[in-house]
Amino acid sequence: MIQSDPHAHGTVQNPTAGRTSVVDVPGSISVEPVELIAEDGALSRGLLYRPVGKTPRVGVHLMHPRTDQSTNYNILPLARAGYTVLGRAGRWPNNDSATTHEHLLLDLAAGIRRLRDVGCDEVVLLGNSGGSSLAAFYQAQASAAAGELLCHTAAGDPFDLNRFDLPLADALVIVGGHIGQGGIMGKLIDPAVIDENDPLATDPAIDLYNPDNGFREPARSSQFDAAFLARYRDGQAARMRRIDARALAWIQRQREAREIVEKLGDAAPVAQIRAAALEPHMIVFRTTAYPAFVDTSIEPDGRPVTSYFSTTPHLENFGASGFGRYITPRAWLSTWSETYSHAQTIPNLAKSDKPLLIVHYSGDCGTRMSEARQMFDTAAAADKTMEVVEGIDHYGLRIAADGSKGERVWTGTNLVIDWLKARFPV
Repeated sequence: MIQSDPHAHGTVQNPTAGRTSVVDVPGSISVEPVELIAEDGALSRGLLYRPVGKTPRVGVHLMHPRTDQSTNYNILPLARAGYTVLGRAGRWPNNDSATTHEHLLLDLAAGIRRLRDVGCDEVVLLGNSGGSSLAAFYQAQASAAAGELLCHTAAGDPFDLNRFDLPLADALVIVGGHIGQGGIMGKLIDPAVIDENDPLATDPAIDLYNPDNGFREPARSSQFDAAFLARYRDGQAARMRRIDARALAWIQRQREAREIVEKLGDAAPVAQIRAAALEPHMIVFRTTAYPAFVDTSIEPDGRPVTSYFSTTPHLENFGASGFGRYITPRAWLSTWSETYSHAQTIPNLAKSDKPLLIVHYSGDCGTRMSEARQMFDTAAAADKTMEVVEGIDHYGLRIAADGSKGERVWTGTNLVIDWLKARFPV
């Protein structure tokens, strides 16, 4: 097990999950609010951290497709180590109901330009959790030859990335990353849902939380046999296809209405005008049903029975939380579709040869060691490193003997700093 040193690199002990309070920033670090304007005019905001009185030549950029990363726990240690750090939100902060990853690439590009404008000759992307698939997607597109970038969103809407400036970052760091939000949804979706309009309608034969299938109340580990897991995975894939088809049907209906309105102009029927303007939202129930959340014998790695947000996934699955709950058809296809989303970490890492560091927390509930290894093995970078921190959960917190969350462990952040200093010294 890799041991943590809470004092290395001047890191700040903060036992709370995921975030660092701005009030904890020492006087040696300046914090500046920044407004970012993407090339298509979209606005986003962030916080720029810099050592007082210095102009670091290396910048680190943190962004996530859903959450505001301006107080990510990695930021203060990086700034104390001498780096300029931009932690920021995209154009859809803390609400992914309309998020399309293709547009987010323009927000990320604006962040890279801002770091270079403030004196950073080199910029490193740090993708934490879902920020990993976004950063890998960005690097893949920024690495593409002129004229070979995507010309359409995942929904098939025209959006030519070749028209925009996507400056290539100099390296990519993944901390607690995963295979992409679509891939995660493919693992979390509950296949036992038999009616998308009734969240309680269930097929007991493929109900993960049915004791007859091997489920046990937490904190005990469930035990599912291989035949059930095979049926379960088939059911998940089938439900994902049904939701994809629903999203595509809504989009096609709108496109057909728009064609009619464009053809008839003012003479178009009111119903078609309304259909052309409609941006519906889908509700996707029960998205906390990943077998490995509750069966720790599936690729055992020291994780406890837990989801990303709860130690009772069987109840969370029916609650208000859960990924992709309220979503437009276009956002579903771009972000949460296992088939259509372009933001898939593994294939995108194969398209960038820039230096890569992957820090995997062994107790991460959502990413198996085999997936982290596949990310590393597939990556095209000649200079690539993978570090595994044992006994730590997705948020960098120590997993106690009883499975509860303990204090923050700074090992992963310190490994990032060591790797950066060896390649991008300030």
